[in-house]
Amino acid sequence: MRAENVLRFVAEQLVDHPDVVRIDVDEDERETVLELHVHDEDLGKVIGKRGRTAKALRTLVKAAGALDDENVTVEIVD
Repeated sequence: MRAENVLRFVAEQLVDHPDVVRIDVDEDERETVLELHVHDEDLGKVIGKRGRTAKALRTLVKAAGALDDENVTVEIVD
């Protein structure tokens, strides 16, 4: 899945502990939810000020999913 690969790549570049990055995939008929898990210390880096980084991540992953005709959303799990 292209969207999952994009999310993994970008998340690993943002954080200080890239080895801890984990993505769980939850699929149903309507959409695919990618749950992003990062180290506790990296949570702020993935969310960003006022959620700007998280919003940009979601937009990028949604666009990558659209290339595969998938409706993809990202949830950042703490």
